[in-house]
Amino acid sequence: MIQELKIKNFISFKEEVKFSFEASKDTFAESSQVVKVNENTRLLRFAVVYGYNASGKTNLLKAFKFLKDFWFKKQSDAYDGTNVKPFKLDQSSEKNPSTFDLIFFVEGIKYRYQLELNQSVVLLEKLSYYKSSQPIKLFERTLENGQTAISFGANLKVSKAIKDNITLLCLNNMSFFAAREQLNAKIPLIDDVKEWLRRKFMETITPSTYLTLYAQRKLSNDNDLKKYIIDFLHEADFNISDISSETVENALPKEILDLVLKIKEPSTIGKSKLSDKKIRTDFYHTVERNGESETYPLSLDDKEESNGTVRTFGIETAIHSALKRNAFLAIDEIETSFHPYLLEKILYEFLRSESQSQLLVSTHNDGLLDLVNDLIREDCVWFTEKQKSGITDLYKLNDFRGLKNLISIREAYRNKRFGATMGSSWKKEL
Repeated sequence: MIQELKIKNFISFKEEVKFSFEASKDTFAESSQVVKVNENTRLLRFAVVYGYNASGKTNLLKAFKFLKDFWFKKQSDAYDGTNVKPFKLDQSSEKNPSTFDLIFFVEGIKYRYQLELNQSVVLLEKLSYYKSSQPIKLFERTLENGQTAISFGANLKVSKAIKDNITLLCLNNMSFFAAREQLNAKIPLIDDVKEWLRRKFMETITPSTYLTLYAQRKLSNDNDLKKYIIDFLHEADFNISDISSETVENALPKEILDLVLKIKEPSTIGKSKLSDKKIRTDFYHTVERNGESETYPLSLDDKEESNGTVRTFGIETAIHSALKRNAFLAIDEIETSFHPYLLEKILYEFLRSESQSQLLVSTHNDGLLDLVNDLIREDCVWFTEKQKSGITDLYKLNDFRGLKNLISIREAYRNKRFGATMGSSWKKEL
């Protein structure tokens, strides 16, 4: 589980900001929304970020996405750059390095990952773990005389051959983990982290993310997911009573088949090459007419379902995966295509599930603020505010005093008491 991420000089975050899943002393929804990972650390399963357009809330999610992409992208050319995007609205920051500092837990063990890089090369990459209050180094990569240098912790048994091979594979613009994946060897603790980063750090979902094929593939061989989706859609007042998802094989169109046959001899072409395989998904709608039930299929492939139903299908498939895998999932503008009540239903079902999964969402739907201390904890709510200099501030709801005296947190937000709205100026005292 993620405890916190510090970000500096990345897109609109010029100065260092800290996002944290660490829970406050509040005991509201303790059993379902808080995971106690050790005697001193309680972590939240959910966080929501508010902010007006271009204030930087999406950039917070982009920081997580950047790390996910960077960790496992194998570079073939050392001159392709690192793809990091520093703050560009002054004359100095674009030349300065960007930094990320992630603290997380894997199987109860606390880890710290540090990354410092510019647009060309990685300057520092370090992984440590904790047995006490002091970190113990697992690996550290630096840049010495223009070349990557890697060292391992004293307690870690790594042969010289493994060290030399990883150093050779680790180009200056790529992550240690991407180089590690190319080597057939075992490195204790480091490999536990690598697998956690790969399997438990899910791809960020944006409003334009195409989720349908992903959901179809998942549903086609997962009966547990199928039941979960049908039950959710039914409870959410859809009249969907069943879903079928299967692979179908269609012959290639004649013009394409003729083109293939011109290029290759028929005897050299396998049967599978002469057809087009795809997954077909039908949603079965049960309606009542004259006191009797009738069921009709609507095809997802023929775009007979509404945008809301299709997006629900995709989002809930991803959330189900996060729940089962105890993974971290970020969703930008989660309210896209959803009625406010449906969005509440999605969050309610996630938050009441027993899991060590974590969900980070951004939204413009301020109706969720009416659910603070009813469904959502105060320490789950974050805000982004852009200064006149273009720099984004990141702060949380319970930074403010006097919350218990407010009749409505939503109205206070609309009245610019917390900032993060168009044209607002704010103070952290009510």
